[in-house]
Amino acid sequence: MDAFWIILTGSLTAACCGILGCFLLLRRLSLLGDAVSHAVLPGIFIAYWLSGSRSSWAVVLGAGAFGMLCTLLIEFLTRKARLQSDAATGLVFTLLFAIGVILIAAFAGQIDLDQDCVLYGEIAYVPLDIWLTEGGTNLGPRAVWTGGVLLLGIAALVAAGYKGLFITTFDAEYAATLGISTAFWHYALMGAVSLTTVVSFESVGAVLVVAFLIAPAATAYLLTDNLKAMLCLSVLFGILAATGGYYLAVWLDGSIAGAMASAMGILFVLVLLWSWYAPVLRQKRWVADL
Repeated sequence: MDAFWIILTGSLTAACCGILGCFLLLRRLSLLGDAVSHAVLPGIFIAYWLSGSRSSWAVVLGAGAFGMLCTLLIEFLTRKARLQSDAATGLVFTLLFAIGVILIAAFAGQIDLDQDCVLYGEIAYVPLDIWLTEGGTNLGPRAVWTGGVLLLGIAALVAAGYKGLFITTFDAEYAATLGISTAFWHYALMGAVSLTTVVSFESVGAVLVVAFLIAPAATAYLLTDNLKAMLCLSVLFGILAATGGYYLAVWLDGSIAGAMASAMGILFVLVLLWSWYAPVLRQKRWVADL
């Protein structure tokens, strides 16, 4: 049963990240997802230091605030300081991440929080954090419930705002002429990325979140030009990576999160090879049939 909960948690995280990752990839903002996932570290520390709990909504709000701050600073440096977007991204997220590391190191004796908790997580411990009702009913791991609610929220956001996200992703100028706010959808997407990163921190860690934000979407992008198909394929690849990664970790007796990220890398390579050689094979078969 523990294996089921671990795979389900990884699959929910992969599905959330895969959906958002498609829009980040198409907007050429995949690195921004990585930046946000690291820049929220000071927000997590400050919120935890004030509230004394890693599971409180204060942590979500604190981390989300720093995720939005990261986005705003990158936008400011890109537009006002005329830096390249990649340079601005690297500058802002390394600065905020370094501040978070310094805060944790300076106050490590006063709070029960460390870099490994945030960066690597420990998905193997998911089955131990059970949600019990006042009557003693076991509802299963908390991470599964939070991940499920998060997935429903992201799916609702995409379903309700699909037109706005679609148009602002592919043609921001045309969206502006239609009266669609490109800024609103940009920051709505960044807010969703920040929330997903924060919710997934304790169970899977930032490293696996970053892998799921980029790799499933990149893999799906190799196979289709249709956005809806890309969204579905990214979720499918994420679930396959979470499932295969768990059994890979069991076989190697290694890190589950690391194995899931590695499984996603293997899937990407396989699909990449397929995208290269399948057209050639089909063409050779067609010539042979002639």
